[in-house]
Amino acid sequence: MKINKSFNCFFCIFFIIFIHTKNGDLMNNKEYLEFVKEYTPKPKYFRNEFIVFLVGGCLGALSELLLELYQMWFDLPRKESGVLVILTLIVIASILTAMGVFDILVTKVKSALIIPITGFAHSMTSAALEYKNEGFVLGIGANMFKLAGTVILYGVVSVYFFGLIRLIVMGG
Repeated sequence: MKINKSFNCFFCIFFIIFIHTKNGDLMNNKEYLEFVKEYTPKPKYFRNEFIVFLVGGCLGALSELLLELYQMWFDLPRKESGVLVILTLIVIASILTAMGVFDILVTKVKSALIIPITGFAHSMTSAALEYKNEGFVLGIGANMFKLAGTVILYGVVSVYFFGLIRLIVMGG
């Protein structure tokens, strides 16, 4: 029995080293990189940029339209209407994430939807949905800020340092 297993192992090693090499199945790094380069799809930069430009422009136009409508409907100043626009974008991104549509849209329209506010809402909602079965505390509460926590941390640290720079440059 031991002879049979060791013979099988020897045969496998012999087959891999000698027979595969003679058939050309084993490649060196240069041949592999050429093979990968040949079969990797070429990105369509101009088309992708055009899509991002159009969809991002439409998102900006929608935001501006919402801003004007909130000012008119609720008789609010521009600053307070801007807060409502941000909240509206957060709600829309969260609903689309919950329905499973946001990821599909991002693959179609590339990075146009990943502006900071909708991307942040998407990361929070997707984490909450992923861990909802583990409960409110240990599931959603413990895991919802895994990705978003990094954004919050570096956002706060950046604001602190930029505030210091502004204080030094412009004075108190």
